[in-house]
Order: sequence, then structure tokens, then C-alpha cells
Amino acid sequence: MGDMNILLLGGGGREHALAWKLAQSPRLDTLYAAPGNPGIAEHATLVDLDATDHRATMDFCIRHSIGLVVIGPEAPLVDGLADNLRTMGVPVFGPNKKAAQLEGSKGFTKDLCQRANIPTAAYVRVSSKDGALAALDDFALPVVIKADGLAAGKGVIIAETRDEAVEALDTMFSGAFGAAGEEVVLEEFMTGEEASFFALTDGSAILPFGSAQDHKRVGDGDTGPNTGGMGAYSPARVLTPELERQVMETIIRPTVDTMAAEGMPYSGVLYAGLMLTVEGPKLIEYNARFGDPECQVLMTRFDGDLIDLLLAVAQGHLAEQGPVQLADRAALTIVMAANGYPGTPDKGGAIDGIDAAEKDGAKIFHAGTTEKNGVLIANGGRVLNVTATADTVGAAQVAAYAAVDALDFPTGFCRRDIGWREVAREAQ
Repeated sequence: MGDMNILLLGGGGREHALAWKLAQSPRLDTLYAAPGNPGIAEHATLVDLDATDHRATMDFCIRHSIGLVVIGPEAPLVDGLADNLRTMGVPVFGPNKKAAQLEGSKGFTKDLCQRANIPTAAYVRVSSKDGALAALDDFALPVVIKADGLAAGKGVIIAETRDEAVEALDTMFSGAFGAAGEEVVLEEFMTGEEASFFALTDGSAILPFGSAQDHKRVGDGDTGPNTGGMGAYSPARVLTPELERQVMETIIRPTVDTMAAEGMPYSGVLYAGLMLTVEGPKLIEYNARFGDPECQVLMTRFDGDLIDLLLAVAQGHLAEQGPVQLADRAALTIVMAANGYPGTPDKGGAIDGIDAAEKDGAKIFHAGTTEKNGVLIANGGRVLNVTATADTVGAAQVAAYAAVDALDFPTGFCRRDIGWREVAREAQ
């Protein structure tokens, strides 16, 4: 047994991947997870703890000698949970409230890019519908319209026509997104291929943590409404070593340095959503935590000790760590969602065949599952993340879909083309 009790907050596929990797560390004594899920329960003791109740979370950490809190989702970060835990002397993986504005406010990040000269789309922040309509004339079509705050991945609209733009602004300022839509960012539409880049930082040192590409739209061929993500693969080879260096120099490093200089040092993982334009990589937006489902493919490739690494970030010793050990292999994950997603998902469907699906080395991460009378059932929009690794993205895709086909989940569906861009490139 190791020497370290850890509390993991969250209950989705990202947290199952983190729990699975944390459990492999010899340093682990007990892993607690709240709320967790049946997949996480294989690695952790599930506890009934509400992350929005900071006092209860702090009490739990003191009572159970927690040596590290790993915060999976963004809401507790934006809500300042990390600040309160740090005040109690508990090491936390995840940024403080001020730093988490990088995800919590689109406008905050755009203004930071302007101050630090970080390449990003031209934009304007507006706080009223009249102001937005006046600003609209300065943008070519299509135009991107974003709710400023956290809108669970659904607060972004690409308007192809002026009428669509006006309708989107009506929606945002009518309160459809609550407080998240009280301020809106208008942005120029960027063309290029999207990729995600991850870096760990303790506020000064920075370590790259690989790249990924995800599929946001619900339907094959990237059609239909946006979702939280229908699948991902890593590495995204379109982000060449040369482009990664450029991203580190022009986007990540100036972000970390500026945040520190302005008295809100960023500690945790920086997830940069990038557009690879003809002028070079530009920042679309930041997330203040590991992506979901990107975390699943990154953890599948990660060969180091996750506790050592996350603790080094939390305690400010990242400079003493060597480079992140990511396997040379490719990983691909497919989201099995409940019928109806991203609308109202069909909950309660039974799931079977996980052992059969995993028999050839695939890994099934639980995203939205629960257990009733010994039966695994769907309990959310995104239900399972079927993940496989291989030498190429194409081979990982074949292995992952073979595992999907071994599952028995009649009320679920998935896209059949995850990784298609890279598979096509590999075939050339």
C-alpha cells in the first residue's frame, strides 16, 4: 500500500479514466471518489459528497487525511473550491477561481489574448442586445456567437446569415443560458482544422501533455447538433512537433506568464482548443481541466505515475519532473450515447457485454451509468467511452469498433466514423 489518500471529484468518463490511472500508482493508499459511477467503483471508494458544499468537502479531506484532491469537472473550479481547499493546506490539482476564468469567461480569455498578444480570432464583447446588433455589422459571415459563461458546451452558435445571428442573439439575451448568456462574445469565423493541445503547469514550469482531436457533432461526417463530444483520438498528428513548439511559445507560455504576472497564477492542466489556420495555430478557447473524452485517450497513452505528476503540479514542483511519458501508440475512444442525445436522453436502458468488449484489450470507461439490482443501466446522455490503442489511428479505430459491436446496449448509439480525418491521412 502507498502513502497517499486521494479524493477525485466527478462522475463521468473523464473521471473513470483518471481513477483507472491513479489506481495504477504504487503511491496510492485509498482513492475516494464523489459521486463516482459503477466503473469508478472498481478503483475507488465512492462517497456521498457534494462538491458544491465546500465546507463538507474540506471536512472530508481533513478527516480522511487527503493528500491530493483531483477536480475533474470545471464547475467546482469556477466556483472556487480549489481556493478553499488550498486555504486548508490540502494540495489540489486544478486552478483557483481567478485562474479558472480562462474557462469560466470567454471574454476574460479573449482580453487576456489581447494583452499578451496571443493569436486568436478577432472579437468584441457585448452585454446588451442593442450593443450586439451594432457590433454585428463589423463582422463578415459566418460569424461565431458565444455565451460568455459556462453553458455545458452548448453556448456557441455559428451563424451563416445575419438572420441566424440575430436569432442567436435573441436566444442568448432572452436568458436561455441563464447567467452564462448575460454577456456575449462575437468572433470572426476561423477556417482550418481543429486540434486540442494539453499542457500541465504549476504556474511557472510547463510540461506538454500531448494532443488530441475530438468530434463535437452528433452525426457521422460531422453533421447535426453539437454535443459534449462523440469521440476523440490522440495524438493529433496534424499538430506536428514544429506546430506544438509554436503553440507552446505563442499561446501556452504567454498565458502562464501573464496569469502569474497579474497575480492569478494558473495551476493544473491547460487544455487549448486550437484552430490550425494558414497563418499558424490560433486559440479558440481554453478549458481549465482535462477534456472529456480527450482525457480518456490521453490516459490510455500515459505511461508514467499519475500521482507523482499531479502532485508535482499541485505542490509547485513541476520543474523537477522529466518529460511526460506518452506512449508512441495511438488511442481512440468512441462515445456510446443514449438514444435522444444531445436532446433528452433515453435513460434506464440495460447494458451488457462489457467483459466481452474488453477481452481483446479495449477499455470501457463509464460516463453515464448506474447500477440497479445488479444490472448496469444508462443514466445520462453520454453513457460509455469505448477506448482502444494500436500502432495507428486506423488500427485503433478498428479495435474500438469491434469492442462497440461486442457490447449489448440496445438503447445506445455511436458515430461510426470517429478519427476519420486521421484515418484518411494514414491511408494516403
